[in-house]
Amino acid sequence: MAKLTPQFMEAAIRRYFDACNAADYQALIACFTPDAVHYFPPGLPEIPWRGADVIARKWVWCVENLGSRWTIEKVLCSSTEPEAAIEWTHWKTARHTALRGDEWYVFDEASGLIKEIRAYYASAADPGAPICELVDFDYGGRGYHLKPKA
Repeated sequence: MAKLTPQFMEAAIRRYFDACNAADYQALIACFTPDAVHYFPPGLPEIPWRGADVIARKWVWCVENLGSRWTIEKVLCSSTEPEAAIEWTHWKTARHTALRGDEWYVFDEASGLIKEIRAYYASAADPGAPICELVDFDYGGRGYHLKPKA
């Protein structure tokens, strides 16, 4: 049984983002329960993503086709529940756009793996905006990434 401390959950989320950025299918699979679900706001095809295999394949596709890179901006982990929330930026380098948002994570208490992610976007995915983010929010002044990590 995994000890789901805030430190454990944050490390698991960071491993997940590292696996996403590396487009590492096996490392992505290792982050999830087999029946995990990733929920998204409306507007994307084939959602929600159900199962570790589907989630892993979809993120690998994003890296290969959109030049996707992700940065974690903030992390908040519960000290009493197997849950965490983060703020992130999804950089689509092939399109020169980015999307900011939040995610809520639910961990399986027995395995310590992610069993659910609920994504929330900072704004509608406006195809005309180079970066979809909150209007007049000082991202740079608050220490957020203003470009993807190399």
